[in-house]
Amino acid sequence: MVSAADEPRFTKQELRRQLLSARARRGEQDRSRAAAEIMHRVLDLYEIATAETVAAYASTADEPGTRALLDALHQRGVAVLLPCLLADDDLDWARYQPHRLQAGRRAIPEPAGRRLGPGAITDADVVICPGLAGTALGHRLGRGGGSYDRALARTRPRALRALLLYDDEVFDVIPVDAPDQPVDVVITDSRVIRTSGREPVTSAPSVGWTRS
Repeated sequence: MVSAADEPRFTKQELRRQLLSARARRGEQDRSRAAAEIMHRVLDLYEIATAETVAAYASTADEPGTRALLDALHQRGVAVLLPCLLADDDLDWARYQPHRLQAGRRAIPEPAGRRLGPGAITDADVVICPGLAGTALGHRLGRGGGSYDRALARTRPRALRALLLYDDEVFDVIPVDAPDQPVDVVITDSRVIRTSGREPVTSAPSVGWTRS
């Protein structure tokens, strides 16, 4: 990856390519360690301890692993909702049951049970979402389909929005656009970052980005 000291000015697409390439180079031992650390940090959140319903996601191979986290939440008696990718890239939701995942659109794992509709996310006290990068201001870079921006716009006002990343995916600045929905906390394998704002972005800052 290009050094942050060089202050490159990448588009979202260029930054996504670099981040996905970096993820592909991670070894299995590093992935497993990060997944375990992230799980413990998520489970230690006050908002998780008091949540009745959590919207999360079943991780793909390159994402910080969530499978053990899903099982831990389920064992606590939390209702866990997982996304089902629709044809228009919006997200439907279904209840998670261990060992009942199937491949959905784009081979993304999803529950095999009854779908509850895109509005089911409004039941969630905490929304755990994926991404490729984030900042301490709560900006999130996704994969480009806009699925989670639409879903996050439906969350209840006091729902906690949590982004899971590897530690080196947290930057000072990343490209953002007006429709991009912010998160309240960024959780990595080494830290929990409470962000400083929750309001949707209303203007696009510079696309220069530097690592935090």
